[in-house]
Amino acid sequence: MLALLLGTTACTAGTDDESPPDLTGFYEQELSWEACADYATTPTESELYTAASAARCARLTVPLDYSAPDGETASIAVMRIGARGESRGPLITNPGGPGGSGLMSTILSYGGLADSRITENFDMVGFDPRGVGASTPAIECFTDAERDRIPALGSQGTTTPFTGDDARALADRCAERSGGPEVLAHVGTRDAARDMDMLRAALGQEQTNYLGQSYGTRLGAVYAEQFPTRVRAMILDGAVDSAAGTFERRVGAYAGFQEAFDSMAAFCATEGDCPLGDDPSRATEVFSDLVQPLRDNPIPALGAELTFDSAVGGVIAGLYSPTAWPRIIAGVDEVRAGRGDELLQLSYDFSLRDPSGAWTNQNEANYAINCMDEERLTPSESGDLRAATFRDAPFMDPGVDVTRDVHDGCESWPVQPTLGYPYAQDIEGLPETLVVAFTADPTTPYEGGRTFAENLGASLLTVRGSGHTVVMAGTNPCVDEMAADYLIDLTTPPPGATCES
Repeated sequence: MLALLLGTTACTAGTDDESPPDLTGFYEQELSWEACADYATTPTESELYTAASAARCARLTVPLDYSAPDGETASIAVMRIGARGESRGPLITNPGGPGGSGLMSTILSYGGLADSRITENFDMVGFDPRGVGASTPAIECFTDAERDRIPALGSQGTTTPFTGDDARALADRCAERSGGPEVLAHVGTRDAARDMDMLRAALGQEQTNYLGQSYGTRLGAVYAEQFPTRVRAMILDGAVDSAAGTFERRVGAYAGFQEAFDSMAAFCATEGDCPLGDDPSRATEVFSDLVQPLRDNPIPALGAELTFDSAVGGVIAGLYSPTAWPRIIAGVDEVRAGRGDELLQLSYDFSLRDPSGAWTNQNEANYAINCMDEERLTPSESGDLRAATFRDAPFMDPGVDVTRDVHDGCESWPVQPTLGYPYAQDIEGLPETLVVAFTADPTTPYEGGRTFAENLGASLLTVRGSGHTVVMAGTNPCVDEMAADYLIDLTTPPPGATCES
């Protein structure tokens, strides 16, 4: 999913002189299930939720601030689709992001796993984490029309200089439209993991079955760190390295995208009439010659414009899966002809922009959650990050120096981040979990997944090939069978287990 953007670990109780806050009422609540149509945030979601007659939705009430449970609350949107056979209980899922909708992914993954023993034995349960989608308060920073003109929110990956004034204005804007600074201060992963434990209780379960993808592996790891004995089974697919800090992990992710770009270019060269040329070693140079001029001279695209940042963003969106490589190639070919429709559409599809022009709040929630999770970089560190990014991912290089006076998009956030690095290391009392990792993952490198598995004491299932997450897609029978064996019988794959993509 989206690229993940040192704080102290959030406490789960009061200080030594205080009693833990009483959360009994929250843990004892029951969910009231209903039709899901009213949980949609875009016309496309409305169509899907209305058509999914087997899906039922509910709202879970949680404290906005766990240290003050008598204060404001948040409402977490939840979706459940019952097992096709005799249910062994719920399987809670998260699709990644951060900012991805668990409601939307529940419908999509249920379809992908239609013939799987997973959906035969488990109820599929997804939720929109606090600040996301149908949960309230939701993070909102811009109107749909404004989002059309903004390639990224405070991202280190864009080439447009981001100033201190920009960071202040963006934080103020998000606070004003999302319900105030207190909302922005409580959308981090540690709070979301506590919400997930309340969801476990509301579903009537003593222990949790969980399947998290990409960022969802971070959420699962933090849940395991906070509630290790409440885990029954946990699959973490496309793992975010919990030992790597923000700088190291981002550079590694961009380097992974360069590797994927090179693989895409090699594929293109075999297809004939490749717009990147027939020599893959020169593909980055050819691409740069085509897109660097867009910094000053954008080209028409879908009634708007394709800029350098949106062109690179569209390519990155397509590099997550080899199935999208033909779209990248077609988009680059369009750029040669002076149009940018396909690359801009790729970025729209990745952000789940509705054909009507309606945006989900995925990008805004991604920004806000990362502000509560990621290390804050100084302007010097931010500049160094850009320099390292263009060194290791030269297809992203704008061709001009944009490494000076670069400010972290989160530097004016109302509070410091609460995740802390490293996290989820050598957790006592955690049963064996399962990590799934591609050998050529473009955004969460395989070595990071292997380290992640070692630090959790987890089994590792290696998938040879290029891609990012696979379990919920139901496209790989080898992975599907091993995942089902683990979830149903707690049988982990043998050491060194591999599947081919």
